Formats: sequence, structure tokens, C-alpha cells
Amino acid sequence: MPDPLYQPKAGSPLSVDTEFYGQLGSTTSGRTLVDQLVVPIRTGKAWPVPAGHICRIVAIEGAQVGDLNLWNLHNPRERFWASRTKQLHSAHMRVHDRFWSCLPYLRPMATVIGDSINYGIDSDGGGCHDLLGTRCDPYVHQLLTGEAWDVCCHSNLVRAVAPYRLHESDVHDVLNVFQVTGLTADGHQYFVKPCPAKQGDYFEFFAEIDLLCALSACPHGDMTVDTWGPQAGDPLTVCRPLGVEVHRVAPELLQGWQAPPVSDYRGTHGMRLG
Repeated sequence: MPDPLYQPKAGSPLSVDTEFYGQLGSTTSGRTLVDQLVVPIRTGKAWPVPAGHICRIVAIEGAQVGDLNLWNLHNPRERFWASRTKQLHSAHMRVHDRFWSCLPYLRPMATVIGDSINYGIDSDGGGCHDLLGTRCDPYVHQLLTGEAWDVCCHSNLVRAVAPYRLHESDVHDVLNVFQVTGLTADGHQYFVKPCPAKQGDYFEFFAEIDLLCALSACPHGDMTVDTWGPQAGDPLTVCRPLGVEVHRVAPELLQGWQAPPVSDYRGTHGMRLG
């Protein structure tokens, strides 16, 4: 098997302090719930998460996929870069993987510290918490079916961030939380399997900087009903809400931690300035 392309030197931010983040994930008794919300079916919601806090996404009624976006709360030009995150870590996010921001910032925005599903890689090469694909959107839906559908994840996220003065162009490629995906062995085409989440399952991350988060409760629900093709139907009956919790961490657990700086690349790109 070939080696991964990206091989960091010692001390790189890719080398996560597993003891520190492991303790954050396992020490739940010292947390204080500071915000809690429900994302109803086929809608989206946005909320802030301060640096040093933990955000947990919960399957509160059972299997349901959610599409997640992240921005720097104070500078929405810095946002989650799904493609680079996939290259630096994996096609499916796991504990201790990090959400990386786009250029020219390129720093960890958040670090995964909890995943009750712990799916691994199945016999078809599928994994959970997907970075291979992106959000469903009304443009593709119209292209494939000729029908307008305004509850796609893209539209849900657009509506969710509008109160924060963000625009459709600010919505970006997502992490598909609780979604199992892979590539077919014959044609290397994208496939999706039924969501494995059960009531109470969660995925959680530690905010490395002040974040604005937005989550769509996907209109495809638990992915057991085809939306396209000869067996297509409306997945409304397999849609469920998602829960969100934001927790403050006991100060002693954060001893020695500090928010990561943006990339220290000088930014001249080989040009002579002045």
C-alpha cells in the first residue's frame, strides 16, 4: 500500500496531544452546559461556540444525518476547508482529527474529541462522518429531477446563517455528520449507506478559536430512502431532529492550551513587493 502523501515533521499541528484531548473527551463531570438547541427536521440552525468550549451534536431521536459548516466567528472569510482536512487526516473524520481553515489562515479551527459510533471502515470501504461528498443542494436536485426543493442542506444552511449577515456564497463544503459513505470498487463512484446512529449517539469537537457553527438536518433523513433513481421517494418519514449542546470546560483541563495562530507563511508568493 502507498504511504500517505502528507508526512508532517515532528511538532506539526497534525501531531495532536492525545493525552490532552483524550482528557477533554473523557472528563464530562467538569462540563457546564451553556447552550442547547434543537434543529428540527429539514431545517438548519446556526450558533456560536467560544474558543475553549466543547460542542456536541446528538442524534436525539435516532438515525439522522447532519451537514456542518464552521466559520471564524469574527472573520467569516476564515472557514472550514473540507478538502484539505480530508487530505491531512482522512476521508471520514475520527477522534483527534482537526477541522482546518482555508487559506491564507490554515490553522486548526476545532479538534474532534468524541464519537460514540466509532464506525471504523466497513467491508465495502465505507466510513462514518463523511468528507468525501458535500451538502445536497437545490441546483443539483433541479438538474436531476426538474423539480425545485428548498429544504436541501445548502438552502437550510443559507437560511440559518442569514441572521449573522452571511450570504449563500459563505456556505461551503461540509462535514456530513453521522453519514456513512465510500467509493464503489468498480467505478470509484460515491455511495451512501444507512445512517448507523441510534438515539443518544453523539459527535463532539473542541473549539480552538471562536466559532460560528451551522447545522442542517438533512432532508434525506437516515439515508434509507432513495431520493433519485427508479426507486426514488420522499424520505420525510425517516427524517428526525438533531440536538446541539455547547459546554464550558473546567479551567484546570485547559491548563497550557492556547488558541492556534494563523499560518506564519510570509504570504509574498515569490513576488517582489515595493
